[in-house]
Amino acid sequence: MTSRINIGRPASTSYHSPDPHGFANSQPSTGYRAANPDHPLERIRAVAKQVEDAIEIYSQPLKPHLPTIGRFLIIVTFYEDALRIMTQWNDQLWYLQTHRHFYPGISHIFLLLNVITMLVASSAVIMKRHTEYAVIGLLSVVVIQGFGYGLMFDLTFFLRNLSVIGGLIMVFSETMINKKKSFAGIPSMSETDRKKYFLLAGRVLLIFLFFGFIIQGKWSIGRVFVSLFGLAACTMVAIGFKAKWSATFLVILLSVFNVFANNWWSVHSAHPQRDFLKYDFFQTLSIVGGLILLVNIGPGGLSVDEKKKTY
Repeated sequence: MTSRINIGRPASTSYHSPDPHGFANSQPSTGYRAANPDHPLERIRAVAKQVEDAIEIYSQPLKPHLPTIGRFLIIVTFYEDALRIMTQWNDQLWYLQTHRHFYPGISHIFLLLNVITMLVASSAVIMKRHTEYAVIGLLSVVVIQGFGYGLMFDLTFFLRNLSVIGGLIMVFSETMINKKKSFAGIPSMSETDRKKYFLLAGRVLLIFLFFGFIIQGKWSIGRVFVSLFGLAACTMVAIGFKAKWSATFLVILLSVFNVFANNWWSVHSAHPQRDFLKYDFFQTLSIVGGLILLVNIGPGGLSVDEKKKTY
């Protein structure tokens, strides 16, 4: 057996290296630590990625309709409220005049303005006509009713209405138009800048409903687990981390909770609890609509998800 002898080359080199400095070396350097797929954190990331992919795949047929569904669910509580005032007109007048000490003429005007504003503004949101003014009108109804019915300082009512306001802000940010109005010496804010701040406000306000759920009702083992998972999802929505995934989880959780906890249809029509359950049911639908809009348009620029894309 003969051996190959390298003539004219150093004894330590048996071949010519096309990359003597190792720039094309595919092996990781000693300072690089490869990700361990068996690490618990990596497994969680892999599962989260699978969930996100599944949500993206299965939501494709619904995706074109998500804005319409979200908008309708957000304003459905205002339609229900307007219908309730009209069908219970005398009872509403009696309550305002007896318990809230409204003068007869003032109470009539108060109810009439609320009904007209809710019907007109809600229809404008659905038809995407003058959405900014419609949202402002509905926001004013939320505030005025809170003071008019004396519920502004009720904690549960206050938290729920913050979430409803969050849903309306989501509608506002979705349809925001850059009105090029500038004033001398005053820096103008672009549409993108305004939108990301409104999305942040909408995200944060949407989760207040869940805080109301936590502080009311009787505690049990199941309620503790639901509260912990829901609180984690709310935190993720607020900071914009895996926002679409966490918002989808909250949509499912709130929908199931709404059907079983606010089942007003199972209560006799003469029972006084029926109206309260019905009110809570449609308000929860409104917040679910805001979360659906969040799933559709994303968390915006001021979020962990967006920062991860940048860095």
